[in-house]
Amino acid sequence: MANPVNPPRGMRDFLPEDKARRERALGIIRRVYRNHGFDEIETPVVEDHARLHSGLGGDNEKLSFSILKRGIKPEALAAAVAAGDAEQLADLGLRFDLTVPLARFYATHRAELPPVFRSIQIAPVWRAERPQKGRYRQFVQADIDVIGEAGVIAEIELITATSQVLAQLGLKDCVIRVNDRRILFGLLDHCGFAPEEHSAALITVDKLDKIGVEGVVTELAERNEAGAEAMRGILAGVDSALAAGIPVTREAISGVLPEGAATEGVESLVTLGESLAGGLPEGVEIRFDPTLVRGMGYYTGTIFEIAHPGSGSSVGGGGRYDGMIGRFLGQDVPAVGFSIGFERVVDLIELDANAGPESVALVADADTPLEELMVLKRALVADGLRVRLEKRQKNMKTLVARLEAEGFARFANVRPGTRDAAELAWRDLGE
Repeated sequence: MANPVNPPRGMRDFLPEDKARRERALGIIRRVYRNHGFDEIETPVVEDHARLHSGLGGDNEKLSFSILKRGIKPEALAAAVAAGDAEQLADLGLRFDLTVPLARFYATHRAELPPVFRSIQIAPVWRAERPQKGRYRQFVQADIDVIGEAGVIAEIELITATSQVLAQLGLKDCVIRVNDRRILFGLLDHCGFAPEEHSAALITVDKLDKIGVEGVVTELAERNEAGAEAMRGILAGVDSALAAGIPVTREAISGVLPEGAATEGVESLVTLGESLAGGLPEGVEIRFDPTLVRGMGYYTGTIFEIAHPGSGSSVGGGGRYDGMIGRFLGQDVPAVGFSIGFERVVDLIELDANAGPESVALVADADTPLEELMVLKRALVADGLRVRLEKRQKNMKTLVARLEAEGFARFANVRPGTRDAAELAWRDLGE
């Protein structure tokens, strides 16, 4: 039986210091993205069940939490259970990412938005994950998207802004791996995989870091033995180049791709690499990775992912999804997005939870009039300080130790009759 005092499995409480660290990180993310011209929006935590299960969310749809319709009759419940289709009882669901809600948002408000819309979304999402290190059932995503721009300038803006976020957060040794879905399809064509085999083949190639080259080849051979052997040669040739890092240049990209294969998509990556050369902050690099797949089936062009040696999984990723919004509008609209895996990033960085206004405490005698206390507090808050009221204790050492541990810089004793903040005698904590 679950412990009734613990949060639900896969979800967490945050103590004040943890919450302060998270909010400081989120504040940095918001500030940098706004400085790069993105505007923040907000969407509901729930969406229509049918929309969340329309094929736009890939495998994440299987992990969605459904919300049952109100007033379900017992006979309807029994029928759904007997049919093995409980989903028919749901009309809403908790969002499992921020991309599907954004597509719906844009379709709803397109007339009110600029031709090229740059959005920020920072909010919790929910997935019925198997709880484990780095995976939670409720977690925060921090997304930026550019909708309405078909050119590679959209990808350049996303990567530039996100790399600045990583730098401002103090996250070093990041590698942004880039590829293009069109290059992957070209490689599959070159190896002899039919178009109808592409989706399944990419799912297998996406397992490369888990099962290795031989595992990928064995699994591909179950569908296309000749194609699997051709892919073996490509993956074996790429392996050593990946270890050294493949620059995003025409020469380096052409050097690891079979001659005449996968030409579509190369030009946009070359432009991307040239535009970002020398422009990324220290501690962030960009590299070409022809084995990068990204599991979501809705990607249509450029894809990217942030790797960091301190994390066993990517700490961010995204790509171009030109076909998604058209599912709502009836006409295609170019779109590309980048999402930071906030929970993984915040575990890798060191931020001072007490950064911001100086924290001070007013320690009052029991007979100090409340009106005098509030006059003092209002004056100090108006001066830009963070102020807490505390009652004087017999053992002041305990109070002083707690205030210091919570990041307070100084305190002052308040006696009856004190109404002028300038008269307070401050004592620095830690003395």
